[in-house]
Amino acid sequence: MIDLSTLTAYIAVVLGFVFIPGPATLLTVARATSSGTKVGIATGAGIAAGDVVHTIMAMVGISAIIATSAALFSIVKYIGAAYLVYLGIRAIIEKTPANPAAGALAISAGKAFRQAILTEVLNPKTALFFLAFLPQFVRAENGSVMLQLTILGVIFVTLGLLSTVVFAVSAGRLGTFLRRNPRVLKWQGKIFGGIYCALGVRLALQQR
Repeated sequence: MIDLSTLTAYIAVVLGFVFIPGPATLLTVARATSSGTKVGIATGAGIAAGDVVHTIMAMVGISAIIATSAALFSIVKYIGAAYLVYLGIRAIIEKTPANPAAGALAISAGKAFRQAILTEVLNPKTALFFLAFLPQFVRAENGSVMLQLTILGVIFVTLGLLSTVVFAVSAGRLGTFLRRNPRVLKWQGKIFGGIYCALGVRLALQQR
């Protein structure tokens, strides 16, 4: 079992990491602002689910392949970047609903959840983060390495989900106010589509 001092240090580091705005936060805020709190929370849940996949990958060593293979790293990176740019272009070219008061969401919570999973899973930087970060808090004298990685992964996913929910609720309330203005509604797709495209470009330019 992980000792208390190691666990406390790990939680402190993760809290600082997940509450510093990054790509996951920006994606959650964009979804919540444009489509409501529920969709923002679904996006956060999708990101958390993607982090679960990365935790499992780190545990079984698949992430190590990505870390050592430049070709595979590039393939995964560009697929993830292309997917984000695709989402951005769709958001930019989609027409605004004629009746803003109809209350229709720009995207369903289920679709946002699935897209967030893909976006997070296809980010090789996340895979490398789990591979490099989690083992630093694993101690052989604390028992099963697999169990320790599982605990650390669950804590990271839980705190990450907590942070995205906080951002989603805040952004969702702001979005409810903004969407009452038809002009804002008209431009929000282009604005948030631009955010998605920027995230995709950022991912594409990342180095190992």
